[in-house]
Amino acid sequence: MKKALAFALTAVVSAGAFAQGYPAKPITFVVPFAAGGPTDTVARQLAEAMRKPLGDATIIVENAAGAGGTIAGTKVARANPDGYTLLVWHIGMASTAGLYRKLQFKALEDFEYLGMINDVPMTLIGSPKLPANTYRDFENYIRANGGKLNLAHAGLGSASHLCGLMWQSAVKLDKAMTTIAYRGTGPAMNDLIGGQVDVMCDQTTNTVAQIEAGRVKGFAVTTAKPLSNNKVLKDYPTLQEMGLKDFNLTIWHGLYAPKGTPADVTKKLNDALLVALKDPDFIKKQEALGAAVVTDKRMTPAGHKAFVADQITKLKTVIDAAGQFAD
Repeated sequence: MKKALAFALTAVVSAGAFAQGYPAKPITFVVPFAAGGPTDTVARQLAEAMRKPLGDATIIVENAAGAGGTIAGTKVARANPDGYTLLVWHIGMASTAGLYRKLQFKALEDFEYLGMINDVPMTLIGSPKLPANTYRDFENYIRANGGKLNLAHAGLGSASHLCGLMWQSAVKLDKAMTTIAYRGTGPAMNDLIGGQVDVMCDQTTNTVAQIEAGRVKGFAVTTAKPLSNNKVLKDYPTLQEMGLKDFNLTIWHGLYAPKGTPADVTKKLNDALLVALKDPDFIKKQEALGAAVVTDKRMTPAGHKAFVADQITKLKTVIDAAGQFAD
């Protein structure tokens, strides 16, 4: 009994000593996508903003792309829980629970939640060849011609795929549109501009410039409130305003550590994250991406995890109903 108590006390002291010296070596942010994409950019900007609050720590961004983000998720879930291997992931943290029926990790059980980073709004856009110019006219046109039209997305599990699924489910079309999967946003957007496809729902980071240039038609935003601070989208209605009750979809990003990472270390990481989320330079850079830095209770580990749990339930319901799985 005495030996067990002594061991337990030693473990507590060791953990505390470890946390006091953290970080003692470079931290790695694992990103599930290739360098240069939106999530990679968010991770690199966050790394710079968290570096100083962590005592001028070195933070490396590692790209582990493939399998819809699950390669990176598995890598971090299995990493040594010492605070040196972290995951920066978007809404895929929630959607993969529905898209993949045989995952090698459990989103709510295999990670320590450190806090949300941002929200990236989505926009419902259409081909310039569509006759509609307002959302109401667009919806009426889609209802009349749904079986003849198609909806593009950037690949199974992509932001545009999830948004398209949720919108079609919410709008309850009598005749569903044909869904066309592309290998990335670029080719999907090109065909939308050219009129080869009719509709797409994608992140503001990919759509604002196209709307502003008149290459596509914008109809609505997916946020709960209008994007009043965006000069291009400020007058666009929300889907909630257009009658789709409780429709609110953003492509959010969060920060995660492997399950079992010491509490003192996760606290240091969350404290550094909170400093980064109030950094004026970081906020400015995020706004330039069309993202809004999180300012609510989702910044906390508990709030972050509760939000993701809710998202898993909502997305899985839509994915199961559509029967569109990645495995």
